[in-house]
Amino acid sequence: MSIICYHASHEQFSPSHLLQLVQKAENAGFQGIHASDHFHPWSKRQGESGFTLSWIGAAMQATTLPFSMVCAPGQRLHPAIIAQAAATLCEMFPGRFNMELGSGEALNETITGEPWPEKDLRNKRLWESYSVMKQLLNGEEVNFEGEIQVSHAKLYTLPKQPPQLLCAAISDETAEWAGSWADGLLTTAGSIDDVNKKIQLFRNNGGKGKPVYLQFGFSYARNEQEAVDGVYHQWRSNMLPTEKLEDLEEVADFDKEGKHKTPDDVTNSIPVFTNMPDLNKQLDSYLELGIERLVLHNINRQQEVFIEDFGNSNKK
Repeated sequence: MSIICYHASHEQFSPSHLLQLVQKAENAGFQGIHASDHFHPWSKRQGESGFTLSWIGAAMQATTLPFSMVCAPGQRLHPAIIAQAAATLCEMFPGRFNMELGSGEALNETITGEPWPEKDLRNKRLWESYSVMKQLLNGEEVNFEGEIQVSHAKLYTLPKQPPQLLCAAISDETAEWAGSWADGLLTTAGSIDDVNKKIQLFRNNGGKGKPVYLQFGFSYARNEQEAVDGVYHQWRSNMLPTEKLEDLEEVADFDKEGKHKTPDDVTNSIPVFTNMPDLNKQLDSYLELGIERLVLHNINRQQEVFIEDFGNSNKK
């Protein structure tokens, strides 16, 4: 059975505000919470960037819902440290935490001063990190030399139920590759045909029977102009090809790239909704794909309005 999750956007809101929002989301009927780990926002207009791994323990204590988060191991955060954090969360909150691992973006990872690898090396590092984390979460002592290095690492605090480590994949190629090793798939929503293609590529390459999470980004407000203005203000710097999105290193670079985008450019890529029946119709089409979790990211700042309307629609 699918569950619908609320996305807590650390690039757009302060950690204290997000803590209030996830409590409101639970009260409104959301069945899970999702977040992603960034060091920088995509734009100065977004203006926040709390550390998700610091926040998530407080948020899990403040709610009863399952959580998941995107994280990029290997450069900014060593996979052994991420495994230790995940093990601690799972020990405290059994069965409530999973993680989606991605190859990352230069915007966040190059703060270390290390060179930004090409995509094939980032994927190799991702797979190595996954393997190291799985061994550590199984209680093994790990020594490893490759794109990452690990020496005599062992976790002494282990949960009874380790987290699932899914792969965060945007492209068809990455989704297909993830089927051969990841515990599940997180991908982004688009046309039904495009989403279904990614899911089938994942399932046909070893992912059959593994969970699939889908993240759907949109702009919701009760007034169409507010919905358009909100997504244009917050997300126009993100309207770039994936390969460029992954390689830009500074927030100012994203703002520069988004400078010439128009509201039409943004709304041609990101759907706008002003009422829950229309949004629910779109959600139903995604849920028919047989996914385990549907993550809703309302991209503009009107979060309380969205959560309230979502809750009211569930009561009818």
